[in-house]
Amino acid sequence: MRRPDARAMAQLLAEQTQTAAGLILRLAWRQGLTREEIQRLTWNDVDFSAHQLRLPDRTIPLETETEDCLRRQAERPDPPTPFVVVSDRRRQQMPPESISRLARKTLDRAGLGGISLMDLRHDFIIRHLESHDWPYVARISGIAVPTLYAVFSDYLPEGRQKDSLPRQEVDGFLMWKLLQAEGSSPVGLALWMGWKLGMQVREMTALTWDQVDLDRGLVRLPDRDLALGVTLRRLLRAAAGRRRPGEDPHVLLTPNSRRPLDQPRLSKMVRTALIRGGMEHISLGDLCREERRENEDARLLAYAAEKGTISRSEAMSLLGLSKVAAYERLRQLAERGKLVRVGGKYYPAGQVVPPEEQYDVIRTFLEQSGPAYRQDLAALLHVGDRQCALILKHMVEDGRLVQAGQRYALPIREEVLL
Repeated sequence: MRRPDARAMAQLLAEQTQTAAGLILRLAWRQGLTREEIQRLTWNDVDFSAHQLRLPDRTIPLETETEDCLRRQAERPDPPTPFVVVSDRRRQQMPPESISRLARKTLDRAGLGGISLMDLRHDFIIRHLESHDWPYVARISGIAVPTLYAVFSDYLPEGRQKDSLPRQEVDGFLMWKLLQAEGSSPVGLALWMGWKLGMQVREMTALTWDQVDLDRGLVRLPDRDLALGVTLRRLLRAAAGRRRPGEDPHVLLTPNSRRPLDQPRLSKMVRTALIRGGMEHISLGDLCREERRENEDARLLAYAAEKGTISRSEAMSLLGLSKVAAYERLRQLAERGKLVRVGGKYYPAGQVVPPEEQYDVIRTFLEQSGPAYRQDLAALLHVGDRQCALILKHMVEDGRLVQAGQRYALPIREEVLL
């Protein structure tokens, strides 16, 4: 990447304090705006009280010197214009080509030939990667996280270049704020359908109004029916009310041309909204997978509650998972405290004595009641007879218990100490 000399840029900006060129270069180099964003920037997007630029897809903190420059521009006695960047002579909005040409000429005269506006934006991203974490940079630059990793991996903190993207749970509070802001827009509907219905992106883009039964509160997909919640039902009614006569039957349409949204564009629109909402780790696909995962976890827990226990083979059969995936799913439920693993079985939490407490429970029982049969200890631990036999075998082998016939007792040395 072509990076400008920082001293030369600072000197150039110090000389260009009240010109369109100076403002353009500041917005690209110090605020990370693209050429199109510079051209479309209006004074309504500049929040002096909060020291921020509020773009459609993100909010950027205003750098102090840039804010001072903007204030000087705003206080000029020229006829008011809604656009921030206007030509020096005519005070009119500049076309994108003129912005690029003016920036290039100014940079050339300062000895910074070969540097483009995009190079200045990239340098903005790199500088912030050097001083902030990458989620923050993704949020203020609007760049997708996979692109950030692919294009700027050499500038990520050492040791992070090859890390896989961390998985983050959906922040319910941030999601609700974003849903309220999006309402019944295509992005809002897609977020609801992914997060609460577990619909895949291809199912959303293919969804037509004849599949939506607002009276019964259902979405009828080819392989299943999904119940609409109260809020999503209301939002779909609002979207249906905006339909024009003879309009395309698809539910999700582009805002302006009113054509069906394809998967890449919908994913990008949702991704932009998620970054703006502070959830740069999450994608639309993650929302869909999380909802499906929650449903599958609920099925596993319901099965364990009904049968009293669940094994890896039963989880494989129930969800159609591989051995590794079934083990990992049960392990995660155990880590979350939803299940308790005893041997090769998983029990609902609270219905069985956890392995780390088994010996203490058995010892207390034997101290009070004396030697006991295996069946009694199995009932004490709330586990099956075969599992209890394995537990007791290990305790005998490591000397914590002794077996006399069919009964189990504490070792004599422990009884003496007691």
